[in-house]
Amino acid sequence: MTLSRNLQENITYLHHALPLQSSFDLITRDLLLGDTRAFFLGVNGFCKTEILQQIFSDLQNPLYMRDSSVKNIETYVRSKLGYAQVSLTDSPEELIRNVLSGPSALLIDGFEQAVIIDVRTYPARSIGEPDLERVTRGARDGFVETLLFNANLIRRRIRSPRLIFSMHSVGTESHSDVAVAYLDNKVNRELLQTICQKIDSLEVSSLTMGTKSLEELLLPKKWWNPLPSIQVTERPDVACSYLAEGHILILVDNSPVVMILPCTIFQFTQSPEDYYNSPSVGTYFRLVRFFCVPVSLLLLPLFLLLGAYYPELSARWNLLSSEQLGPVRLFVYVLAVEFILDLFKYSSSLSSGKFSGSLSIVGGLLIGDIAVSLNWASVEVLFYGAVTLLATLSIPGTEFSEAMRLYRILLIIATGFLGLPGFLISLGIVLLSMITTPTFGGFSYFWPLVPFNRKALCRLLFRSPTPKAQPVKMWDRGRVHGDDRPGTGNWQSETGSGDRQHGAEGSHDTGDVQNRKK
Repeated sequence: MTLSRNLQENITYLHHALPLQSSFDLITRDLLLGDTRAFFLGVNGFCKTEILQQIFSDLQNPLYMRDSSVKNIETYVRSKLGYAQVSLTDSPEELIRNVLSGPSALLIDGFEQAVIIDVRTYPARSIGEPDLERVTRGARDGFVETLLFNANLIRRRIRSPRLIFSMHSVGTESHSDVAVAYLDNKVNRELLQTICQKIDSLEVSSLTMGTKSLEELLLPKKWWNPLPSIQVTERPDVACSYLAEGHILILVDNSPVVMILPCTIFQFTQSPEDYYNSPSVGTYFRLVRFFCVPVSLLLLPLFLLLGAYYPELSARWNLLSSEQLGPVRLFVYVLAVEFILDLFKYSSSLSSGKFSGSLSIVGGLLIGDIAVSLNWASVEVLFYGAVTLLATLSIPGTEFSEAMRLYRILLIIATGFLGLPGFLISLGIVLLSMITTPTFGGFSYFWPLVPFNRKALCRLLFRSPTPKAQPVKMWDRGRVHGDDRPGTGNWQSETGSGDRQHGAEGSHDTGDVQNRKK
């Protein structure tokens, strides 16, 4: 189906397809371009009024309409419409989709093509630093809910002609814009093709929760596996550092979060803070964070196991005071402290920034002191619970730290009911859950441990200076599926997740560096 040459028939179609009379935000205007009738359609609030007024003023200028009629629409657009973003379409569906996305439409009598004028503007908040990925030094900008702004933040850092943003549409009702960003000279073609085919084949009405909805559609998982399979970030410098290494970014309109593919478990332990400090300081804090992962997972369950079922070891290592607590009582204490600390964390994160700090500190001190006084908890349990909470908060990946919390609760409950057998069985379940975590494209979730790559592992553990951290070393990312599966061909990424320069230095185009190395 195409548009009609008769303007009135096109107007009648638009009245049937759109609620032009019922919805106040749809604006129309009957125009005369000399003696030729025209019809304007747009969305109020999406149009830059000043630019539209200038365009219409020019189009209705008698000097522009010396012939008093439009003879050829293509010539007319090229000669009379000086605005940069103008296109033609003869598809009614494309016309409606463009108008509801923001651009305006101009239909001219006698032509079966409509003029799409992209003068859109979206309500947007100012660019600021993300709350969950703060750094003491470095860039203070973060992604926002407007896709075009996010693409500009990436393009500003990577000024390579090989940077491509491939646009897709998802949702039969929402028609959400989804952009796939990649460097043409570094991307894995099979993985890129798999991602694009998967996005185009999605059958869903809308992306209700933006990036999160798309993530669950791209990589469905079992409910009992809490580990994240796709890394997300709100920092442009982090996204660009992955992009420079050959990763693929997925941007969703109306979402300030960017997805990074492929993904490994070690990506959730890295922080841009490492690269805004000296290599020695960055290495130290990186090792501290790696140590915090087993502490967050095992400290409270091990304390419960030794204190409740092995009192002689507990007394020898001074894990408890002289007062002996029974297994049931200690188990209840640990569960209560786990719940209270989670309650403090979420209440402080949801409250106003003016009160969250004082709420968490004062509330923790008061409730902890009262709980000990009323004999509802012990000082030792509060101490180990507080250390566990600090270790959990030190993990940069929020979804990863939440998964560690669920694993820890499973270990606590199994240990409290079954003792050492429960601890070992639940620990085996946790390890099995980690091993079976699916990844998009079949890449190894535990690379560079599986398959083992010593050099990449060293880069992962130790923060290298900027000259050595440039993506010039080729790493084999590893597979967990056969080569016959789409997207699982051998991919070698520049430094992979081994050592990543978050910030300006990590986003430079490294072609010249590679040539000099050769």
